[in-house]
Amino acid sequence: MRGRLRRGFTLIELLVVIAIIAVLIALLLPAVQSAREAARRSQCVNNLKQIGLAVHNYVSQQNVLPPFAQNYTNVGPWQAWPMGWSASLLPGLEQTNMYNATNWVWGAWEQMNYTVTKSQLNVLVCPSENMPPPAWPNTKLNYMANLGGPASLGVWSGPIAPMKHDPNGSDSGGPTNSNCASFGFESVIDGTSNTVMFSEKLVGGGLRTAPVTSGSNLAKRYFFNTSFTVNGDSGNAAQALQFVQTCKSIPATLTANLNSGQYFGFLWNSAACNTNENNSGYNHTNTPNGLSCTAANTQNADLGGYMDALTATSNHPGGVNACMTDGSVRFIKDTISIPTWWAIGTRNQGEVVSADSY
Repeated sequence: MRGRLRRGFTLIELLVVIAIIAVLIALLLPAVQSAREAARRSQCVNNLKQIGLAVHNYVSQQNVLPPFAQNYTNVGPWQAWPMGWSASLLPGLEQTNMYNATNWVWGAWEQMNYTVTKSQLNVLVCPSENMPPPAWPNTKLNYMANLGGPASLGVWSGPIAPMKHDPNGSDSGGPTNSNCASFGFESVIDGTSNTVMFSEKLVGGGLRTAPVTSGSNLAKRYFFNTSFTVNGDSGNAAQALQFVQTCKSIPATLTANLNSGQYFGFLWNSAACNTNENNSGYNHTNTPNGLSCTAANTQNADLGGYMDALTATSNHPGGVNACMTDGSVRFIKDTISIPTWWAIGTRNQGEVVSADSY
């Protein structure tokens, strides 16, 4: 009895099957990536909620909001890097041991604080951040304190501000105005639900030899210099708007200041009020995910100062997460209007903002 012959696949049939599988994978991959990003964004929101809760615990104990930077008594070789707002919140982030290990009379970059400075807190890193930390201290910070609106309208107008200016302390050489003080929620007269307290900022792209242009994928991790002069505390809205427009109109071929790429989110537990605000703070000058730009009269084009556009950025498509002063977290779109972005960035300018405008 003759056996039945088994018919195999032809080459054409095999190629068709492979093509169908390839199409299915191509259709599935974006959905998988989208689901993963949704999970990362959800974790990012949770991180900001924990930070917001830590602030409220701090206020309940101290009756004031945490200062942007601590004053300290000993001046070492790295005097521009004192302990910042994140270090103050350590007990509220369930890091009491790390808080107790901090030497508060010295800065974050001093050897006395290396153990703390080199310890990475996951709650301070957005899961969507894909840039490795710098070799030293091998840590990074993605959540930044809101320093306020454009410098032209008012320096330090955000809910996280320096303590009263101390010529012998951490903010020596920094700006001095009535916003430099210790205050509580009562000073957030624009409303805690309408005032951003923290948002996101991508870490720096590190030192590079090849140029980074404003049209590249790394552009949001560097500063771009402008020739525009900013007059702080002048109340000049037209000047503030012109600075933003100058920053937005930078040609895609302009080369970044490469030295600035090493300082975005560099020392997670530090903050300074003279030339290093960009390390742990941002402001509401340029709209989310725009470029960070320096003014012609900046304190330091490498480090980022209070006159500059220290822009909120993230890897989330379409916007950034923001923790409001009441502890809630909102997703702010890149398309938010400039006046609204300015308004929710200040605590005491008396703007009236509708919740459906952002």
